[in-house]
Amino acid sequence: MISRRAVLKTVAATAAGAVVGAGSYGYFDERNQLEVVRPIVPVGGLPAALDGLRVGFLTDVHCSRWGPPEYVSRAVHLLMNERPDMIVLGGDYVTWGDRHFVKPSAEALAPLSARYGVYAILGNHDDDRYMPAALAAHGIEVLKDARTRLTIKGEIVDLVGIRFWTRKAADIASVIRGASGTVVLLAHDPRRLTEAAALNVPLVLSGHTHGGQVVLPLAGAVAAQKFPVVAGIGRRNRTTMFVSKGVGTVYVPVRINCPPEVAVLTLRPQPA
Repeated sequence: MISRRAVLKTVAATAAGAVVGAGSYGYFDERNQLEVVRPIVPVGGLPAALDGLRVGFLTDVHCSRWGPPEYVSRAVHLLMNERPDMIVLGGDYVTWGDRHFVKPSAEALAPLSARYGVYAILGNHDDDRYMPAALAAHGIEVLKDARTRLTIKGEIVDLVGIRFWTRKAADIASVIRGASGTVVLLAHDPRRLTEAAALNVPLVLSGHTHGGQVVLPLAGAVAAQKFPVVAGIGRRNRTTMFVSKGVGTVYVPVRINCPPEVAVLTLRPQPA
């Protein structure tokens, strides 16, 4: 007869093997399966002239020892192959503000170009001085609680970029004040959906969640449950949000059921 202790040891060993196997897969395989996603994003009040505008969105590259500049360059190559009309970078270009990777990260992003420009915001892992300076040196406009106005096909598009630490509704409202046309809020943290909806912002682009990075069967993205949108498209009132799963990893260099992505958004008018 097989003892109860032997059965328990077998179950424990099987579970441990499954965890190790999943971790190995997440490190060696899935975190390297960078894919291009092409969602159709409905935007309330979008003018007919902007129907079909393609926005490249790259975020959370986390250039580091676990995600070297070559990883970032691969994402850049994939995005440039898509030829988007404009490009937005969503923050977290390094991990924990590691200055050793600030310049390599910016250099890897330097080849990005688009007809209507390349714009960036900062994430919680980016410092407020060296990272924006490195990006700006390569012609990337960094929006730190700032707004820039574009004219695209005769229509006004106001890009509003806020820092991760800008959270108060009044502070966000002050940056948006005076915006017109189609307003796009660039906010690293998806929790800014609450403020965006209160301000009737049509579109918000965010990252930060990594899509959960590890998504478990049944339990889902446990590490990202506090966010209103973990990945993909979400809506609140008249506001649409798109959250990218990003390119890199943080805390542990593993992705499970959550491959990294480069996003190319096609904007469409929101049906009445």
